[in-house]
Parts: sequence; structure tokens; C-alpha cells
Amino acid sequence: MALRVLDMALRRQLAAQVVRCPQIGSVASVHTLDKIGKREIVGYGWNGTACYYDRADYPMPAVRFREPTNEINNLHQKEKGDWKKMSIDEKKALYRASFCQTFAEMQAPTGEFKQHFGVGLLFTAMAIWVAIFMNLFVYDELPNTFDEEHKKAQLKRMLDLEMNPVTGLASKWDYQNNRWNSKYLKLVMNKRQNEKITPELYHRAFLKNEG
Repeated sequence: MALRVLDMALRRQLAAQVVRCPQIGSVASVHTLDKIGKREIVGYGWNGTACYYDRADYPMPAVRFREPTNEINNLHQKEKGDWKKMSIDEKKALYRASFCQTFAEMQAPTGEFKQHFGVGLLFTAMAIWVAIFMNLFVYDELPNTFDEEHKKAQLKRMLDLEMNPVTGLASKWDYQNNRWNSKYLKLVMNKRQNEKITPELYHRAFLKNEG
């Protein structure tokens, strides 16, 4: 019970210390006011919090960029009159008091991609060197089953065992004529027509059934 009373008292004290902004109808907490200082809250911003951020899609920040000074206050009073009486420098100073950057400055290229590209190349080079080191000093040599002779022997054994005779490898082999089916061979050659390999060369070099 005592903790509940203390919690309610702290909530009332905090509510008495917050400031309500009439322009946006929101409440700025003491923590937020400590961050923005004396800068004026002028709008909702891009997420409803009293913070400044230059964004082209949300061009009106919630607070002004600079804290008010005597010079800025004088400009605010002067802007209420005829703007034709204001000089170009005064208009620029008035703009810089509310905004940090112009649209041209926000959308100008920063060259940041060069940094990301360079870091990416650095990590790529490190990965290549690690791969070279692993291949030279860590990994064993590939087993002899990876050479061309053993691959052909493995292919022959798969055909002799008639593996996947319905839709797999054995279904593509003509066991009566001891060669690949003509339909399958034609399909393979259509995929390799740009390589200028004839069916005879392809059959002899890669798919010949030895023995």
C-alpha cells in the first residue's frame, strides 16, 4: 500500500514537471527537454518526439536547429513584418536558425559508398587469403575418386546397378545398344550447342561406357 501511494505521488510530481506543447498537442518529458535545451518545439516531426533530424521525406523537424539568441529573436520579430525589407543574409540566417541543411545539401552525394565498398573489398581479400592458407596448410588433398578416371568408373557402376531406372540416371541409358537414349542425348546436346561439341565427341569424352 505504501509503495502504491509513493508511486502515485511520483507520477503526480512528474506530471507537474512536464510541458505541453500547444502547437502539436503532445507532452515533452523532462528527459527530452534536457536534450533539446532551449530550442523551440514547433511541430510533430517524423516520429512525434522532440528531436531534430534532416530528412527529405519529413522536411519539418519537431524542434528548431539552433537555440534562440538575441540575434535570432530579433530576426523572428523582423520576419513578422515585410520580408522585402529583409536582406538575403538575414533570410539565410533565419533559415539556418530553424534548419541545419537545405534540400540540395541533404540530397548531395556524400561518397559514403566508397567507404563501404573499400571495407567490402578488404574483407573479401582477407577471405581469399584465409581460403588460400586453409588449402595450403590445413586441408588434405582431394581423394583420388575425384579424378576423371574414377568419375567414369563411378558412372559405369551406377549404370550397371541400374540406379533410379524410372526417372533417374538408368532411365537415360539404352541397355540394348549400350549407349545413351537418343532423346536424352539430343536434350543434352541442345544445351551445349554453343560449345560446338558433337554427340560423338561428347559421348566419347565424357559418357562412354568403358568395358
